[in-house]
Amino acid sequence: MQRNRAVVRLGNIVGNAARFARLADGAKLCAVVKADAYGHGAAAVCGALSGTAACYAVALVGEGVQLRLAGVREDILVLVPPLGEEEVLRGAHYGLIFTVGDEQDYALLSRTCEKFGLIARCHIKANTGMNRFGFDMPGFRAFLSRRMSGRVFAEGIYSHFYRPEHASTAARQFALFRAFCEEGERAFGKLVKHIAATGGLLASPGYALDMVRIGIGLYGYLPAGFEGALPLRPALSVYTSVAAEREWRGGGAGYGDCCPGRGRLAVLRTGYADGFFRGGGIGNVNALCMDAHLSRAPVHKYGEVCIFSDADAYAAAHGTISYEALVNVCGRAVKEYV
Repeated sequence: MQRNRAVVRLGNIVGNAARFARLADGAKLCAVVKADAYGHGAAAVCGALSGTAACYAVALVGEGVQLRLAGVREDILVLVPPLGEEEVLRGAHYGLIFTVGDEQDYALLSRTCEKFGLIARCHIKANTGMNRFGFDMPGFRAFLSRRMSGRVFAEGIYSHFYRPEHASTAARQFALFRAFCEEGERAFGKLVKHIAATGGLLASPGYALDMVRIGIGLYGYLPAGFEGALPLRPALSVYTSVAAEREWRGGGAGYGDCCPGRGRLAVLRTGYADGFFRGGGIGNVNALCMDAHLSRAPVHKYGEVCIFSDADAYAAAHGTISYEALVNVCGRAVKEYV
């Protein structure tokens, strides 16, 4: 087969989710399935976690719409605030939950809902140190003093630890977030409160509050600083086919001036167009081409080779992190779910 084969073990994802649910001790589980569930296939992952996850989180309105069209009925939180009227229209139509991180986000929601007679749900984002999205406390207090729209309903409030592995930093963030929650609930009433993602929950089960957002941990990996903290099972392996095998007859091996000397070469049908990073192989970064990879592996034409099964090891070899590896390596791959 010319396309790579990505095998996704849904049972491993369900098992990983169950471990985090036990650690959360009653808090709702929000499964983070942005970027096509970190490359694993968002619709299939949501289907497998139905009954375990109370909510799903995506980055973009379009991702949430795709899940609705796939039959997902649970709450879907969109983590990036809407950037235009069309996104508000689509998100409201499909019952997605928006993020509001400043007064402009709220104004866009309320203005669009008033214009088209819609209702929008949202969670407030508080900036407790990530400095990515979210209200700062002075701006939040000023926002709460203003008149609210009758068409935009705040149902939750959340933030994000930027250094969950650092105990004192996380504790300061958590204390600030609790202050945001008090201000928010005085204005809106009871809100779903959540700050802990995978690292935050591992830092302290006390950070779980009403809901936890588990992303990388679902797929079998842990963030930096929490290596070995919880036994997890990776869910993704990628296989490719051997497109050719040959004896080296002089010249190079792929582009460039690498001269491998004597030996047998295999041509694997994968390349950087399939999401793999250049490097490795036979010591020549150009051994990985757009659609092929030259290797010394003792394999035979038409055979199949596992080229990815450990995101941590792959990431370490390429100077990156498992997150980046996972969202890339299924490019052009056919997914198989087991």
